[in-house]
Amino acid sequence: MPRPSNLDDPDYARFAWARYRRLMWFMALVTLGVVAVALGIMFALHGWVSIHLYIATALAVAAAMLLTAALMGLVFLSSGTGHDEAVEDEISKEIYGDDEK
Repeated sequence: MPRPSNLDDPDYARFAWARYRRLMWFMALVTLGVVAVALGIMFALHGWVSIHLYIATALAVAAAMLLTAALMGLVFLSSGTGHDEAVEDEISKEIYGDDEK
């Protein structure tokens, strides 16, 4: 039987998700700064080309950074709360035997 995850405890889950949201807010601020710098560099190098180019660049940079931050944040959340260890791996037990006692 798999052992319970720390995320099953409401108090700990609230703490862990608050930490994840705090990370995401920080990364949103960093993303705004990076987008501003990227658009500034583009304007310095090419001048006013087209509003669509600047909008597409801003959206692409923001989407890439926020998606990366969200996925890495979920990895940290899962690992930091012990949720990864709560998974029972039946395939490994069949291959290597049940040495985990």
